Amino acid sequence: MTKFVDLNLNPKVLKAVAEAGYETPTPIQADAIPPALEGRDVLGIAQTGTGKTASFTLPMITLLARGRARARMPRSLVLCPTRELAAQVAENFDTYTKHMKLTKALLIGGVSFKEQDALIDRGVDVLIATPGRLLDHFERGKLILSDVKVMVVDEADRMLDMGFIPDIERIFGLTPFTRQTLFFSATMAPEIERLTNTFLSNPAKVEIARQATASETIEQGVVMFKASRRDREGTEKRRLLRALIDAEGDSCTNAIVFCNRKTDVDIVAKSLKKYGYNASPIHGDLDQSQRMKTLDGFREGDLKFLIASDVAARGLDVPSVSHVFNFDVPGHAEDYVHRIGRTGRAGREGKAMMICIPRDEKSLADIEALIQKEIPKVDVPEGVLPAKKAKTEDAPKEDAPKKSRSRKASAEAAPKEKPAKQTSHEDGGRRRSRGGKGRGRNQRDDGELIIGLGDHLPTFIAKSFEERRAT
Repeated sequence: MTKFVDLNLNPKVLKAVAEAGYETPTPIQADAIPPALEGRDVLGIAQTGTGKTASFTLPMITLLARGRARARMPRSLVLCPTRELAAQVAENFDTYTKHMKLTKALLIGGVSFKEQDALIDRGVDVLIATPGRLLDHFERGKLILSDVKVMVVDEADRMLDMGFIPDIERIFGLTPFTRQTLFFSATMAPEIERLTNTFLSNPAKVEIARQATASETIEQGVVMFKASRRDREGTEKRRLLRALIDAEGDSCTNAIVFCNRKTDVDIVAKSLKKYGYNASPIHGDLDQSQRMKTLDGFREGDLKFLIASDVAARGLDVPSVSHVFNFDVPGHAEDYVHRIGRTGRAGREGKAMMICIPRDEKSLADIEALIQKEIPKVDVPEGVLPAKKAKTEDAPKEDAPKKSRSRKASAEAAPKEKPAKQTSHEDGGRRRSRGGKGRGRNQRDDGELIIGLGDHLPTFIAKSFEERRAT
């Protein structure tokens, strides 16, 4: 079995790896590090959670051990699709360069340009960035990419999903043709393949697992759920989520709950908090400092449930996530693989549960076709849907008519009373005539007529009718 000491890495890097508790490389690390150290381009294809980050950080650090960066001219460049993944890569460099004097800068949104400019001005060996923020610095004249010797594109398929491919192509054009390129992706869409054919030169292709497959250590399940009423769907789905969490008991030490929409992330997090679960949301609309604080709390165990959008589906390196709950079926089948890849990492066992409503069944079929496996169906736990009431409970009480009854029906249903003796004209009775005169007039005991509001017909109106009738 291959050990890290067999990979010809820098001794100081090996010391840092050993102190981090690693001895044996993962398959992609064992296959990708040797050609990277030889200076070859590398195309790495592997599922989420297989250790791709160390596959490029370790050889990069070894290659950069000699030399020194100049102001505004980084010696290497790592492109990541999200802030969280970029921050995680930066943490890996901190871990593996602890015994070396290499500098780095992290260029991501939500952080002051002034602080980032100060780092770049001093010169950095490793520049880790999201494409948008990198181009912002370049267009402001604060960055020169003509000295980049090693360029890494991480999670390239996610770059495609987020619309970053034009930016990636532009950045490739700003770097030297002689650079070394390390290109990593979980899947190989046609657009990604075109990109690799254009910008990689005779790469060493390292493919560890079949494209878009889920780890065999992850137990999967799906609940086919139909709400009792459409307007209660959200409420009953959240009730089902809580029931699924409770059914796992103590085995659920922590979990990530994925939603398709940012609004649902906030609603689900608020609902779980209301019922006493230690939960917090994370999505792209939150402030960067709040996102990092939430992630740190989840990594350190202070937060048990992380409610996330797909912005967190990539790059969350928390080895001990026990469960993943998909509150929604993802719209893209590949996202399912990346979501559930947050559990069962580094050979550990994990569990992934998903809630599927009728309109998401087509997306579920696409997922099963992609992973070439049928996801086992799980029964809806008891008590989630309201029990049907007995007929005797549904029927209205005999002594209280239904609210929806009309006035006429209510009058007919009321018990009939003996009619009172009709009063005469002189007794104040009501008199009606066909001609309309005197309609609605009452007569008091003293003989005075009472004309109600609206009962009086003005003379000029009656006259106009009479004139029209005469003509």
